[in-house]
Amino acid sequence: MVEVTEAEFEDSVSAALDAVPAPLMDMLDNVAFFVEPEPPEDQPEDLLGIYEGVPLTERDLGWGGMTLPDRITLFQGPLIRFCESREELEDEITITVVHEIAHHFGIDDERLHELGWG
Repeated sequence: MVEVTEAEFEDSVSAALDAVPAPLMDMLDNVAFFVEPEPPEDQPEDLLGIYEGVPLTERDLGWGGMTLPDRITLFQGPLIRFCESREELEDEITITVVHEIAHHFGIDDERLHELGWG
């Protein structure tokens, strides 16, 4: 397990988001990013991140697209416990960011694993 402060962790998340190509970030529609210390009690304790919302492939735009933002949350505790070095943590944060963004675009876990983003 690597030790980082909350601020250092959030900086790593910001760096991962900055590394996502701008054209891809521009395609995100109404998505907010969050960092939480741990997953909710109704989720597995080793959950690294979660996408909560309606994927673009399933949206009904008949309401003019007026909905609350989708949420992508990364969980600091599980990510830190999963990694043994700062470099591994930064890589895993990037993988988790890409993984959750992919869910926004309607890509499921099975396909993400096939693509190496599982």
